Amino acid sequence: MPYRCKLRLLSRTCFAFRNSCAEKTNTHFATSTPGRNFSTSGAVDMRFVQFTNKNGGPQHLGVQLVQGGDIIAVSAVDSRIPNTLKKFLEGGDDLLKKAKREDEVSLLTMAERIVAQGRSVIPEADVNFLAPVTRMDKLACVGLNYIGHCKEQGVSPPESPVIFSKFPSNIIGPRDNIILPSISEKVDWEAELAIVIGKRCKALNNDEGEDCIFGYTVAQDITARDWQKSKRNGGQFLLGKSMDTFCPLGPAVVIKEAICDINNLPVKSWVNGNIKQEGNTSELIFKPHEIVAYISQFMTLLPGDVILTGTPAGVGFTRKPPEYLQRGDVLETEIEGLGRLRNKVL
Repeated sequence: MPYRCKLRLLSRTCFAFRNSCAEKTNTHFATSTPGRNFSTSGAVDMRFVQFTNKNGGPQHLGVQLVQGGDIIAVSAVDSRIPNTLKKFLEGGDDLLKKAKREDEVSLLTMAERIVAQGRSVIPEADVNFLAPVTRMDKLACVGLNYIGHCKEQGVSPPESPVIFSKFPSNIIGPRDNIILPSISEKVDWEAELAIVIGKRCKALNNDEGEDCIFGYTVAQDITARDWQKSKRNGGQFLLGKSMDTFCPLGPAVVIKEAICDINNLPVKSWVNGNIKQEGNTSELIFKPHEIVAYISQFMTLLPGDVILTGTPAGVGFTRKPPEYLQRGDVLETEIEGLGRLRNKVL
């Protein structure tokens, strides 16, 4: 099958399996192979992951039908299928539009075809998760975007989004280690919802912002407060936000169609099992589609670009006394339905 046809087949699955938010049924569909079972319900996830096999081998792009379930190694079906989500999105930009006009192919049908290959279905326990999207053109962030986070700092909510950046090289995987830099003694946590851009876009209005979002994932905006909140670097955020390993990401990019309400998801973080942040995306001052539209006024957003949307209350530097990450700590971050990061601090 030609490369673009295979991309179209994969792209169409992104629209074929919508999360049935209005209808919570108990209907189950299953397809099986010896020792394996795929079961999906009304609340189906469509989750893109990047991974390597624990037994070795190359990186693959995979799809999970449900959180914690088996992984369909879609890039293993044919070497012409991209093994990164960024390349997949770049190749599927126009195809995602076409998918809405063509006959849809269910993810179940796609899974049956891939499973028939015999080498493309892998239990989650057998893979090493990588960050689900890497080497993007832009890694942007929004500050002061939760009411509670503004209140805990004693500042007024901003009138427009506060934008700063990290670098793609800051990204680590959902199980990778956070390395404390020797030049900072005040490294803090910030649990965040992250947007993944699905197609090239520029100068959008708010109504158009949603159309450019491919999906969402979980992020940590690790921050060296003694570089962000002092006169160092002229009071700018950049150095305090962009040290190595300061952006855990993953474990999956969940397509937006698989999420009932992106503006009503619990966001939590723990340090050594102790809850630190317990917010909800309903508290976002600027919603995801508004953020995308706003940033697009200044720069062209490209497939695979990632935008961190801000953090809820409960960060370390506002606590009394302040708390910061220490070597040996385990930082966990979860957004309901999207997944959980678990990063040890070294």
